Amino acid sequence: MYLRSFLPVVCFIFVAVFSVGLQPALAQEGTGDQTNLGQNAWMLMSSALVLFMTAPGLAMFYSGLVRRKNVIGVMMQCLFLMGLMTVVWALWGYSFAFGGHDLWFGNFSHVFLQGVTLDGENVPMTRGVPTLTFMLYQGMFFIITPALICGAFAERMRFCTMVVFVVLWGTIVYCPLCHWVWAGGLLAFGTPGALCGGALDFAGGTVVHISSGVSALVCALVLGKRLGYGQEDMRPHNLTYTAMGAAMLWIGWFGFNAGRAVTSGSLAANVFVVTHFSAAAGAVTWAVIEWITRRKPSILGTASGAVAGLVCITPASGFVQPMPALIIGAVAGTVCYCACTWLKQKFRYDDSLDAFGIHGIGGTIGALLTGVFATVHVNAEGVNGLWYDSQSGLTLLFGQFAAVIVTWVVSIVATLVILMVLNMMMGLRVMQEGELRGLDLSEHGEEGYILN
Repeated sequence: MYLRSFLPVVCFIFVAVFSVGLQPALAQEGTGDQTNLGQNAWMLMSSALVLFMTAPGLAMFYSGLVRRKNVIGVMMQCLFLMGLMTVVWALWGYSFAFGGHDLWFGNFSHVFLQGVTLDGENVPMTRGVPTLTFMLYQGMFFIITPALICGAFAERMRFCTMVVFVVLWGTIVYCPLCHWVWAGGLLAFGTPGALCGGALDFAGGTVVHISSGVSALVCALVLGKRLGYGQEDMRPHNLTYTAMGAAMLWIGWFGFNAGRAVTSGSLAANVFVVTHFSAAAGAVTWAVIEWITRRKPSILGTASGAVAGLVCITPASGFVQPMPALIIGAVAGTVCYCACTWLKQKFRYDDSLDAFGIHGIGGTIGALLTGVFATVHVNAEGVNGLWYDSQSGLTLLFGQFAAVIVTWVVSIVATLVILMVLNMMMGLRVMQEGELRGLDLSEHGEEGYILN
């Protein structure tokens, strides 16, 4: 019994010791002489901002939305994934995502971080920063993406099953999509042989938001509704947490989007501005819709609208100007509001924290609007969208649509298979008694609030 409990630790130590033998010679390859210090500082700060988005940002945003008995469970998921997904990224995730130049898959060239040196390497988007920094920044996306999915199955999935699920999902879904979009793969814009000419995705509309949002919907449908859904009071237990979490996400998103420019020049400045503008428009639009329909604007709606605007601008952020960003944010606030209210009520699926309504729908709208508002005046590596050039715009829009469809299909099929296998081997949901008590006690033996 005790030996089995320590088996994961023993395996981890073995892998770590084995990988240490690979590192000294590799580390000596880099001298740091070619590093642009300003760009490297910007990338390190952006990496910290993206990590800040997972915890405390997402942890507080999500934990405020659940019931009091599940607040620790949600925070634990976010905090634990910061550790778990970092280890997976270092061991094989980065290699599967950015190894090689094949259209379909990465390779094993960077397992255990082989070849990840202090010098820039011939991989996309390094632009004068050490490969080590590039790997770190990309790893922060690998952390937060599966954490977004947790919002769909909050309050009912077993923690041990969640751990295995995110490892498999990150390996089977995220890494291939990341390779296809950002490592010269199947969906990369301008890559010879790319599907429909490829798509523009500056900071993760397909890789992060569509993949996580669509997978979240599959999780919600497969696991089924929470006990008492539609009958019991399941309102958020602490909207102050949610408001503060949304503000942290808003701030962290500047690293999420603007950091993708790698350089800290004019492109990063434009990305920073359009990210902020879209979030602002999304927050105002959602609140105004509530003001009209419910006579009262809510802090939850304003926070949700801001996040929707941030999600929607993500793929377009490196290609659009500030005024179109306001339009994109307003569209995001409107469409995501409808998805989280009308659509969810009509089909009665229990997406606990609206991961699909905001990330799946918002990411899809953002990817398509990129094909409308992209312009070479912002980024010469892109192309003019439909708003500026009907001929190139139609071609781009077709590529954006193809990337969206591929991401939806891959996310649905792969997530469904993973869940079916895990359900047979481990079971997906906590026991009924545990769900009624709350995951804080049943899964972690702790309470977020102790009432004296």
